[in-house]
Amino acid sequence: MPIGEVLGPDVVSGGLRSLSIPGVLTRVCPIEPVSPVVLDSPHSGSLYPSDLVCSVPRMSLRRAEDMYVEELFANAPKFGAIFIQAHFPRSYIDPNRALDDLDPDLLSSDWPYPVQMGEKARLGHGLIWRFCPPDLLMYRDPLPSSQVRRRINEYWRPYHDCLHTSIEYIHRRFGEVWHLNCHSMPSSSGPGGLRRGGCTQADFVLGDRDGTSCGQEFRVIVADTLQSLGYAVAINDPYKGVELVRAYSNPAVARHSLQIEINRSIYMNERTLQKNSGFEDLKADLDKLTAVIADFATTRLVAAAE
Repeated sequence: MPIGEVLGPDVVSGGLRSLSIPGVLTRVCPIEPVSPVVLDSPHSGSLYPSDLVCSVPRMSLRRAEDMYVEELFANAPKFGAIFIQAHFPRSYIDPNRALDDLDPDLLSSDWPYPVQMGEKARLGHGLIWRFCPPDLLMYRDPLPSSQVRRRINEYWRPYHDCLHTSIEYIHRRFGEVWHLNCHSMPSSSGPGGLRRGGCTQADFVLGDRDGTSCGQEFRVIVADTLQSLGYAVAINDPYKGVELVRAYSNPAVARHSLQIEINRSIYMNERTLQKNSGFEDLKADLDKLTAVIADFATTRLVAAAE
């Protein structure tokens, strides 16, 4: 069944098919899939729901966004890939967390579902944030459980449904799928590694959960391409990949997921939140990367068919 039929009506224009759930997500893909590649940007959302009432200034919340990542990868469908982006902010509910990665002390009443607090929830950055980085308390009072359930049902679940349905569709269509989970990182949090301008921060971090979420050749082709373009690349340090890479990967059956983190200082001013002079060059380089990934994936299909 076409993915548009699963999730609702879509719009066709310029050879691309687009589905939008207002305030939640947009998915864009070629009318006919030509590459077994899916990209998603779960943390670049900037449409703040009206019921997000918290004690953190809006500018601090915005600094927690993976700002502009959805623009950097916006051309992915032109290379035959599906591209999904969230419109809601991760500080409202984080689609890159498991449903049970929740701090129950955030809630004003008992939570009737299983809770398995992971490292992210213990640090205050689980499904619902306790803290906005670095250490700003999000809520003065506990949240009603009904509000959290609504966030799950109206934001978290549609995003996961869209990504899951897209990956399943591509896997059925081609027999394999290559998923790139797209993020950005503060320049101060990157690992050591000489980058442009002489700073000791990596330009990109690739996370495959220590080799468990994708075939090594996927990580290698992405790393080699970025390095050939002049970027410094780190592997699984300090970001290994979280829920969206874990949940939808299974390399044993040709479901490959890789997380990519981009050093924000390459393309934006982290103080003013404005794009800098490197934005367009980086976007052009990410177009080249997407083209390489699409060619890699489709070449494998041709080779398998021969």
